[in-house]
Amino acid sequence: MSAVRGYGLTIPLDHAPLHAQSGWMGELADLGYTDVWSAETDGVDAFTPLALASVWAPTLRLGTAIVPVFTRGPALIAQSAAAMAQAAPGRFVLGLGTSSDVIVTRWNGIPFEEPYKKTRDMVRFLRAAFTGEKITETYDTFSIRGFRLGAVPEQPVPILVAALREGMLNLAGREGDGAIINWLSADDVARVAPIVRAHGDDKEIVARIFVVPSEDTETVRAQARYAIAAYLNVPVYAAFHEWLGRGPLLEGMWSAWKAGDRAAALEAIPDEVVDALIVHGSPSECRDHIQRYVDNGVTTPVLSVLGMAGVDVRSALRELAPRS
Repeated sequence: MSAVRGYGLTIPLDHAPLHAQSGWMGELADLGYTDVWSAETDGVDAFTPLALASVWAPTLRLGTAIVPVFTRGPALIAQSAAAMAQAAPGRFVLGLGTSSDVIVTRWNGIPFEEPYKKTRDMVRFLRAAFTGEKITETYDTFSIRGFRLGAVPEQPVPILVAALREGMLNLAGREGDGAIINWLSADDVARVAPIVRAHGDDKEIVARIFVVPSEDTETVRAQARYAIAAYLNVPVYAAFHEWLGRGPLLEGMWSAWKAGDRAAALEAIPDEVVDALIVHGSPSECRDHIQRYVDNGVTTPVLSVLGMAGVDVRSALRELAPRS
């Protein structure tokens, strides 16, 4: 069993524009949340919501989950992280990861090549950059000539690595300060957490957990299948769930999806997969399910409340709050 470090939320909190979220940020600490973590897919970028939160909620820890290592240059990532470290000294955590070929190649036009090495090289570069040393180095996936970070963080910036399978999980533990995990069940955590912790019992494990506090089970399952299909057909996530042993349960979905039959793909997702990957039920049942993630090795559960089955996200945040 791990010791929980704190409870986080994915921001932005819902589909409201950023300027409308300042009041909510201030309430989160009172509800018992300790962290806010941004994401970067097809909405806002990873840093801007955290910059705003650094002012709106001056006690919360701020983390990126994640910044893709492909879509910004190494120096720019170092500068952006340094800016956040100045805005929130001692409260910023840099989460890095490969992202996926969809985001990197299809949406940004960048080759998704050697993702493991790219992430490893970026972690090594950033470790050096944050010391303020002048860097001239040839890494496997990029070269740096004479860069020196002009805004050295006053306090160390932890670097977490988004990880799915063994290679990245080992990298997160060996060269990072821990791992960010995503789209897995509470039981799956018991498999992945020990790989990270083999490199140190103090390694942080942040998990994004998708939550729908609704007892309308059939509606939740029907709507959640769309989210599951959108992610688990992406090659990196498909390989992850094959590795976890979920392949036989998902083969029907994968086959129908490849054949172009989206309706059949959704229908083929078993209820047990939905129930494993999406926390749902009454607020009390959801809290108990989230606790299972903690019991199996998660130190920082980060809730991503989905507005399915008529759930009001902001009301749900109060119902699920650690102090409720």
